Amino acid sequence: MKIICSKDELARALSLVGRAVSTRASVQVLGGVLLRATGGQLELAATDMELSLRLVVDCTVEGDGAVVAPGRLLVDLARLLPEGEVILEHKPEQGVLEVTSGPASYKLNTYSAEDFPKLPDAGSAQTFTVDGPAFLETVSRVARSASRDESRPVLTGILVRFEGGKLVMAATDSYRLSVKETEIAGSEGAELEAIVPARALTELSRIAQDADELRIGVQENHVVFGAGETWLTTRRIDGQFPNYKQLLPETFEHEVKLPREEFLEVVRRASVMAQRNSPLRLRFAEGEVTVSAQTQDVGEAKESLPVPFSGEPLEIGFNPEFLRDGLESVASDEVALRLISSLRPGLIHSDDEHFSYLIMPIRLAG
Repeated sequence: MKIICSKDELARALSLVGRAVSTRASVQVLGGVLLRATGGQLELAATDMELSLRLVVDCTVEGDGAVVAPGRLLVDLARLLPEGEVILEHKPEQGVLEVTSGPASYKLNTYSAEDFPKLPDAGSAQTFTVDGPAFLETVSRVARSASRDESRPVLTGILVRFEGGKLVMAATDSYRLSVKETEIAGSEGAELEAIVPARALTELSRIAQDADELRIGVQENHVVFGAGETWLTTRRIDGQFPNYKQLLPETFEHEVKLPREEFLEVVRRASVMAQRNSPLRLRFAEGEVTVSAQTQDVGEAKESLPVPFSGEPLEIGFNPEFLRDGLESVASDEVALRLISSLRPGLIHSDDEHFSYLIMPIRLAG
C-alpha cells in the first residue's frame, strides 16, 4: 500500500480525524489512526469507542491495504513536514509505516488493522439533510448547560428532537437548563429523538463549521452526522431525559427587560469579586438592579443599572458563571429576566430566538 498526498491535505485530514484518537493508554490501538486504502481512495478513521471520525482524503493510492499508525505522532509529524508531496508506504514485513517527504524519511511502528474496532457503517444509515448553520447554532446555545459529571450519563448529553419542521434541543446539569427551538429548513420529514453526548455535538461544531448542510441518521445505537466527506458517529445515551417542559415555570411574579450587553458587562465585572463559590447578588428595587459580590479576605464589588422594575424589592443570588453563560447564550440586544422569589429559579428568555435558560438560585446568607 502506497499513498501519495500533498502535505497540507494530509495534515488537515489528520488533525481533524485525530480529534477522536483516545488519550487513554490502556488500549494501544485506540491511540492510533486507521489508514485504509481501497478502490483508489484513502480513508482515515479514529475512535475512542464513544466517538468516531472518518473521512476520505484526496490523494493518489497504489494498492489496497489497511494499517493503524500511532495517532498523535502521525498528526504532529504531518504538521511539521516540509511543504510538498508526502509518500506513505506500509511495509508489513517490517511492521512499519514509512513516511517520506523530500529528503526527510521516518519509520513509524504500526498496529494491525484487524485489532482496530469495527466502526458503525455510516453509509448504510438512513439519513436526512438539514441546514448546517442552523443546527450548529442551536448546539452552541445549549451545550454549555450539559453536565460534565459522568456519574449521571444522561445529563452529559443533549436531547435532540425533530418535530414538524422544528428542531428542539435541551441540556441540563440540574443547576441550569437550556432549551432552544429552531425552525430548520429541510427537516419537515425528519424524525429523530436521541440523547447525544454534548462532547460529540461540540466536536461536530468544530469539524462542520463551514458545511452548508448536515446529514443526520441513526445506525442501531449510534447517531451519525455527515459533513462533506467527513462522518462523525457517536453512541446514543440510554436513559430518560428530564421532562424540561415540567421544569419551566408557567407564571412569574416579575419580568424585567434588560439591555443584554450592558447587563452582561456588569455581571462580568462584579464576578471578579465572587470567588471561592461566593454568589453574585442581584437586588431589584424601584427602577434599578444592583449587582454585587463579596468574598472574605478578597474584597467586594457593587454596581447599579437602571431597569424597569417596580414593586417590593427582591434580592436573589446566582452562580456567577452560570448567570454569565445564560446571558452569553442570547444574541438579541434585549433579554427578559423572569423571577418568582429569591428561592425559586430565574429564567433568562429571548422571545425572538425561542430560547430559555432556567437557573437555580443560591440561598443568600443574611
